[in-house]
Amino acid sequence: MAISKVVNSVEEACAGVSSGMTLMLGGFGLCGIPENCIEELVRLGINDLTCISNNAGVDNFGLGRLLQNRQIVKMISSYVGENEEFERQMLSGELEVDLIPQGSLAERCRAGGAGIPAFFTPAGYGTEVAEGKEVRDFDGKPHILESALTSDFAFVKAWKGDTAGNLIFKATARNFNPMMAMAGKITVAEVEELVPVGELDPGQIHTPGIFVQRIFQGEKYEKRIEQRTVRNA
Repeated sequence: MAISKVVNSVEEACAGVSSGMTLMLGGFGLCGIPENCIEELVRLGINDLTCISNNAGVDNFGLGRLLQNRQIVKMISSYVGENEEFERQMLSGELEVDLIPQGSLAERCRAGGAGIPAFFTPAGYGTEVAEGKEVRDFDGKPHILESALTSDFAFVKAWKGDTAGNLIFKATARNFNPMMAMAGKITVAEVEELVPVGELDPGQIHTPGIFVQRIFQGEKYEKRIEQRTVRNA
């Protein structure tokens, strides 16, 4: 009999999350973000969070909701983006921000999930990113040592998932989600469509269920567009 990772609600999915934890949240801008879980974190009112995410959504949506409520004390990300509150808190010193080159951020999450403690990369050498980090030459080119990232909880959003936690991400939502799913001590997956084991094509699965501890079917996805550019007819 197949093991079921299904939980009955977003409240059950987020059980055990508490103030002071480090959280990973998948997505890129507003694409592929765990909307239901973020709203539950807002409702729980926990604070002093360290959040690892490519960016922090926009004002009043996505991680922007947690920033607005002052629930985040530190952001580990690569992009301030269109979030004016994120920018304001960073520049005023209210929020600790560790800005990382986007490729390095992705690789640090992947390394955390793969059990690799650190790696060398040329990205960021000669900039503030390299301050205080070990430098070593490879083939005559300087590289800096970057450490892996892990988290207490990882929240990811997939298009389809089965009851065993196997996940398929749709199009560009396959961004930070797969590597973050590997790097959380407890990984929570919210999906648009939840199906029985055997319904997914094994060759199309992006994240095996072994990396997922809890899965549930989300609802009321807004799927906002961060910026829309149109032309006159």
